[in-house]
Amino acid sequence: MYRHMLLARKIDERMWLLNRAGKIPFVISCQGQEASQVGASFALDRNLDYVSPYYRDMGIVLAFGMTAKELMLSAFAKAEDPNSGGRQMPSHFGQKKNRILSQSSPVTTQLPHAVGIALAAKMEKKDFASFVTLGEGSSNQGDFHEGLNFAGVHKLPVITMVENNKYAISVPVDKQIASVNVSDRGQSYGMPGVTVDGNDPLAVYEEIKKARERAMNGGGPTLIEAVSYRFTAHSSDDDDRQYRESAEVEEAKKKDSLISFAAYLKEAGVMTEDQEQEIRSELDSIVNEATDYAENAAYPEPESALKYVYEEQGGN
Repeated sequence: MYRHMLLARKIDERMWLLNRAGKIPFVISCQGQEASQVGASFALDRNLDYVSPYYRDMGIVLAFGMTAKELMLSAFAKAEDPNSGGRQMPSHFGQKKNRILSQSSPVTTQLPHAVGIALAAKMEKKDFASFVTLGEGSSNQGDFHEGLNFAGVHKLPVITMVENNKYAISVPVDKQIASVNVSDRGQSYGMPGVTVDGNDPLAVYEEIKKARERAMNGGGPTLIEAVSYRFTAHSSDDDDRQYRESAEVEEAKKKDSLISFAAYLKEAGVMTEDQEQEIRSELDSIVNEATDYAENAAYPEPESALKYVYEEQGGN
């Protein structure tokens, strides 16, 4: 789990450097949310379950099988990008072989899709769960309420995790949501609502595990709110100094899950200082190799621009 969290952070940091160097066009960051993403993923069956991630979910897609090289190919918009062949914005994840549903830019549209996957599981009597994530700002969109209501009425095996990072672009959570917690909304749709420390991957793991067991036993959906903090600006096109103080960000970084989880693993005797350094060196090599490969990979052929848009006509 620590390795996946650290890899997500290292890829993300590299992407910011590449963006500032003018080599890739756009970054939307997972920094500060890796613990909830990886903790949740490890509680699922990553060989059976389907995931509908949102754009910050690098930790989730890595845990479900996407590679650093594939993520870099997407950032550089190269032909080998598994998400869209270089046609979609970065962080619009989608990979059929790993059951990662394709995502689009309008926020929260992935939630009804995830509910549809869960409906299919129930109709076909298949034992898998559907897992969907979104930011707390997205929980104010109509798709959230329609999706959760449908899931609750039909007792579908879908787990919704709201990654509450305290800001919907520039709007703080107290100006977005009237209830104390996003999870309070669960009872309105006939499902448990749980708020958990999103900086603790093991706490998130525990709640997602319970939710999956409930779903597999016919108990229906669960709403989970993982509370963390967004360390970066909303995206590389945003200046967060316009709406929050740098001191607030620095205070939040003191609770960085990568620091606290590493300390926990060492105290528990699971990881030594030498092992941590080995992991860091290994991941640095992976990120360097992925960057070099993606930067030198081919762009899509210009004449393929309309592929997947219009039907291709065959011969005589």
